[in-house]
Amino acid sequence: MSYTVHGTSTSGNCHKVRMALDILRLPCEWREVDILQGETRTPEFLAMNPNGKVPVLAIDGTTFLAESNAILWFLAEGTPLVPSDRLARAQVLQWLFFEQYSHEPAIAVARFIRCFLKKPDDPRLPELARRGDRALAVMERHLSDRSYFAGDTLTIADLALFAYTHKAADGGFVLENYPAVSAWLARCRGAPGVTEMPTP
Repeated sequence: MSYTVHGTSTSGNCHKVRMALDILRLPCEWREVDILQGETRTPEFLAMNPNGKVPVLAIDGTTFLAESNAILWFLAEGTPLVPSDRLARAQVLQWLFFEQYSHEPAIAVARFIRCFLKKPDDPRLPELARRGDRALAVMERHLSDRSYFAGDTLTIADLALFAYTHKAADGGFVLENYPAVSAWLARCRGAPGVTEMPTP
């Protein structure tokens, strides 16, 4: 089966999907979407995802899947990127939820304000910095005595968190303050198919 992804290359939510496709060697056509030009608000895009956000995975001409971590699960279930052990699978979900609820809303939004909107003095940034550092501290504690987030090998939990963490400096975060996170990023970068996200 060949998929089509409607996504934005400089979005971490899209980049995590690209990495999963690359790691799993799944055929895919990438269709770039310019979110700043309103391309997610067109009738054609909203027919695929009424929420008007990237990424969207086109499974066939009439079946579409939105939400990046749902796409990751769909692509990776039954592969080594999703553990077979019941508890380990739940731990993958735990970190996917953490990424979308505690991590992405701070680190990705700070990056968007600084790099896409070009507003380094935006009044939202101090609170985003506080919340982002709190999320990084949670990751630091978890990684202090383990190599990956769920189990002993790379999973979609790592891909989800790698996407915006490896570009956290774009949002003003100092990764050198988090040595365990930095070591984990290096391990992830060593895995085939894990790539750097383009700079906006």
